[in-house]
Amino acid sequence: MLDINYIRENQESLKTALSNKQFDPSLIDQLMEIDGDRRQLIQQVESLRHQANENIADLKGKPSDEQIARGREFKQKLQELEPKLTAVEKQFTDLMYQLPNPAASDVPVGKDESGNVEVKKWGTLPQFDFPVLPHEELAEALDLLDCKRAVRIAGSRAFYTKNDLVLLEYGLLMYSLKMMIGEGYTPLTVPWMVNDEAMWGTGYFPWGKSDHYATQDGQKLIGTAEVPLTAFYQNEVLSEDDLPIKMVAISPCYRREVGSYGKDTKGIFRVHQFNKVEQVVYTVADEEVTRKMHDTMLAHTEKLLQDLKLPYHVLLMCTGDMGAGQRRKYDVEVWFPSQNAYRETHSDSYFNDFQSRRLNIRYQAKDGTIKFVYTLNNTVIATPRILGAILENYQQADGSVKIPSALVPFMGKDVIRRV
Repeated sequence: MLDINYIRENQESLKTALSNKQFDPSLIDQLMEIDGDRRQLIQQVESLRHQANENIADLKGKPSDEQIARGREFKQKLQELEPKLTAVEKQFTDLMYQLPNPAASDVPVGKDESGNVEVKKWGTLPQFDFPVLPHEELAEALDLLDCKRAVRIAGSRAFYTKNDLVLLEYGLLMYSLKMMIGEGYTPLTVPWMVNDEAMWGTGYFPWGKSDHYATQDGQKLIGTAEVPLTAFYQNEVLSEDDLPIKMVAISPCYRREVGSYGKDTKGIFRVHQFNKVEQVVYTVADEEVTRKMHDTMLAHTEKLLQDLKLPYHVLLMCTGDMGAGQRRKYDVEVWFPSQNAYRETHSDSYFNDFQSRRLNIRYQAKDGTIKFVYTLNNTVIATPRILGAILENYQQADGSVKIPSALVPFMGKDVIRRV
């Protein structure tokens, strides 16, 4: 959520920012009209309440007939205005929640993914002297994956992992978690179901409402641990001495994948349920400090991928390919040999106070003022997508798969062969 004073003072630049993010700029005009009505009604209601209090301010006994009459008049007028104010407040809040966060000044302007800019590339692409197999064929041949039975039991985009792939996944998750703990992050487990306030607060609602599963009690299954981590200090006031607060969590994630019909239907690339290690940081209300942290969090991801010796590149996302709440975003894409392409595996974003205003997470600065924290989040690792990248990049001519040296201690072996 944006500061209403900021919106009032920057209407034209915000209209441009909305257009750049593929939003309707007329939202600003709608909001300003409602804001004007709201401010007028607030002034009228507060004036009437003040007059009503003044009417009986010096009362020491029974009110006079004139005071009673005036009191009834104030009450009647308030009964007429207060419901109007309540309705306008709701319209105002709804519009405030619909406004996206403007992108940072150095974010490239673009309509869609074609406007993203490669800013970094690492690793040598593997060369094979045998036919390259996609990860799902490798995994099925090695008895590591069963999608056919999973689809029969759980529907589309479901899967079973088996044997060494189970060990490889948990080894990878644990390796990632331990790495982040070593970087000073506090490990947490998180609720997998959250209330709507957390979804609205983190900016997944209203825009991502259709992509989340709901329980019969109205709670939502998380699509990422970012939600419960970012909301952890909801409605609390921290101290500047506490910042930065660095948290990491491991959790399952659930996504309906609305709008992805027919995309990546093979294998374990785009699924409804997966596991992820996620990092979330609160910083002081300083964008330069936040940008440095944004790059530091990206470095954690890069270190992990370099430990795994997986080729990747980093994209600075354009305005049209960012989330509504994101101010600046990197995507990291890992090389998939069977597709002869880099595919997204990580996302690193910062929001300034967009999420913390919605969640009311503040801190007392050293000068005594109260400010909203700035928030960031980044994928450390997500499975099973990254497992597919490992299988493809480490495949051997005999159908076996080498294990990245960093994960050998978790596996107790250096090659996966069919049992």
